Amino acid sequence: MSGIEIFSGAGGLATGLGLAGVSHNAFVEWNCDACRTLRMNYDSDIVFEGDIRNFDFTSYRGIDIIAGGPPCQPFSLGGKAKGNLDERDMFPSAIRSIRELQPKVFLFENVKGLLRTNFKGYLDYILLQLSFPTITQSSDCLNHINKIKQSATDVPLHEQYDVYINLVNAADYGVPQKRERVIIVGVRKDLHIEWNLPTPTHSLDALLWSKYVTKEYWEKHSILPSNSEYNTFARNKSYLEYKYGFFPPESLPWLTVRDALVDLPKEGDLTFYPSEHVVRSGAKEYYGHSGSPIDEPAKTIKAGAHGVPGGENMIKYPDGSVRYFTVFEAKRIQTFPDDYQIIGSWTESMRQLGNAVPVRLAQIISSSIIDMLNNEKFS
Repeated sequence: MSGIEIFSGAGGLATGLGLAGVSHNAFVEWNCDACRTLRMNYDSDIVFEGDIRNFDFTSYRGIDIIAGGPPCQPFSLGGKAKGNLDERDMFPSAIRSIRELQPKVFLFENVKGLLRTNFKGYLDYILLQLSFPTITQSSDCLNHINKIKQSATDVPLHEQYDVYINLVNAADYGVPQKRERVIIVGVRKDLHIEWNLPTPTHSLDALLWSKYVTKEYWEKHSILPSNSEYNTFARNKSYLEYKYGFFPPESLPWLTVRDALVDLPKEGDLTFYPSEHVVRSGAKEYYGHSGSPIDEPAKTIKAGAHGVPGGENMIKYPDGSVRYFTVFEAKRIQTFPDDYQIIGSWTESMRQLGNAVPVRLAQIISSSIIDMLNNEKFS
């Protein structure tokens, strides 16, 4: 199965797609450091650095999937959200790629802020355009909406898409990070197949059960729970036994920061990419931004534009102390392969990682899409 990744960033979504079986035909990305990262990990000949608005898609007709993360800043809860009034809104370019290539499927990821009430009108407009990408805009948005609604019945099925939108938490799929993101999947209507979001495999309740009922979590790591954990034992144990009785949750436990980093060597002791595992000084908590407790999934790894460089990209120990994640640790939290190299300074590397799709989540979503298409072949 062939694919093109637009707004590729550091390649989290692309890596997940590759692990699921998609071959990469092109990466389109404007950021020079992210392009350096892509060239380090993929064939440099298929990395196109520049403005997607100037990219010619016509050479890639016949590809199966378009995937990407249109820049999220216009809708981000962490920044000045302007939506479609923001010049960084790249959804029009994403829609153009679908219109010109008409892939079997598209997969887009975006921030939770896209679902904010004040963006509902624009989100509905985006979804309408994704459903009928060949009906182009000739004037303002309102006239375009009316044009789509009036012309929709005349559009052939191979130019229409069934569009699915879901809010997912990466922690529910085995990523050691509480990261909520919007997943948009479109399936070409002439295929006559339906896509379903994969069932979550991990849960908070299963983690709590392993901590407070069986105590397997602490035994696995050969540690004792902290005083704060002890203080919640009785309450959590009673809640879980009331909810589940003698039978544990069927899902696997959420993975924690400790789970993700347990086998890492000390700072500077990596046998490869040692520069990625150097601790940066100066970490401190401040109002609204605190570290990730080591025995919970990490908070969302962020791109750094949140008041203090690195923002919440810190690990918090049971004694209350904090330090910044190393680049290698953040890579683990985002479930990149250990041998995947991120190019750039610490700040730039964290920006790339903060903008990336967790690889494991991308792989699970992509695998469900490929399974859907493969089932269609034999139906």
